[in-house]
Parts: sequence; structure tokens; C-alpha cells
Amino acid sequence: MTTRTGRVTCDLTISADGYSAGLNQSEQRPFGDDGGDGWGDKLHAWMFETAEENRAELEQLAGAGAFIMGRNMFGPVRGEWDRPWNGWWGDNPPYHTSVFVLTHHAREPQPMDGDTTFYFVTDGIESALAQAQAAAGDGDVAIQGGATTVNQYLAAGLIDELRLHIVPLTLGAGTRLFEGVPPLNLEQVNSRAATSVTHVTYRVH
Repeated sequence: MTTRTGRVTCDLTISADGYSAGLNQSEQRPFGDDGGDGWGDKLHAWMFETAEENRAELEQLAGAGAFIMGRNMFGPVRGEWDRPWNGWWGDNPPYHTSVFVLTHHAREPQPMDGDTTFYFVTDGIESALAQAQAAAGDGDVAIQGGATTVNQYLAAGLIDELRLHIVPLTLGAGTRLFEGVPPLNLEQVNSRAATSVTHVTYRVH
């Protein structure tokens, strides 16, 4: 990998069998069928129900200088931007910096409360990364997800550190991490077991 001032990181919550979302994703159930009753409530319960126990990981997750996400993570709108949609997070998203959304359909930047601005990138993952690195300065760039976007960056050799939050359930089908990614050399640099999740950090070579 080329030398960069800041790292390119990724935090992703996955099931024990490697899925970041189940089947039947929808506006009402953005993470699909995960065995819960609502908004990703089993797969991501560690972020809410046991947040205090996982405070260090949550602070690390939010600490990047800029973020990149796929359009599917930004929202359920497909094709042209034919309806108002500014993300799942309300008027004040939790990012508080620049977020670059990968899409095939151009759209003007969307400023939000709390210093978050969504930028819509139509010319590929490397362009999004270059723009995010420029916005982040000396800070890290976080590939926010979902797994399809993470897989593209992994396959291109563009992620330095992969932080997986592994939840003790299986989904059996859905959107899977490492799908279509060539073999990787991963160096485990940290791990910690919590009540409902195990946090594992890998350096990607």
C-alpha cells in the first residue's frame, strides 16, 4: 500500500457467519431479517443496549476525519433522486464532518446540522477516497459500509485497518463481508470480548 498521512479504516458489524445485513432489506428494516423486530435491533444491539460497555469502540468508530459509504447505506432510494432523502439519521447525523456517498446518479452536496455534509460521488471508489483524504487532512478516513462497499475497497487494496464487531448470531443469507474479495493477509492487532459482541482489529497487508 502507498504511504498515507492518515489511515483508511473500516468498522463493520457482522454476524458470526459474516453477514452485515440479512435478506429483505427495506426502508422499515434497513438491515433486513436479522432475527429482531425492527431497525437492526439484534445485529446492532451492542451499539445501543450495551453502549457504555462498548464506549471505546463507539468513540473510535466516530473519530474519523471523513467517511465514505455506499448509497444503500445512505438510504433506500434507488435510481434517480426522485424523492427527498437525507439519510437515516435525521437533521443532525452523527458524523459531524464530510461524508462521501458512492452513487451512479449525480446530486448536489447536502449540508446538515452539526457540520455534516453529504457529498455524492459518481466516478468511483478511488475518487471518493481521494476526496475524503483531502477533507480529512491528517485524520483517518473511515469506510463506513455497507459490506458491498467495504468489499470493493478491500479488493482494491485500499483499507489499512479492518475493525470487525462480531455478534453471536447467524443470518444464513444476506450481504456478506469478503464476498468476491481475493485472499487477504490479516494481522490481528487487538481483540476484546464484550457481553453481546467481540471486537477484533486486523491490519490489512
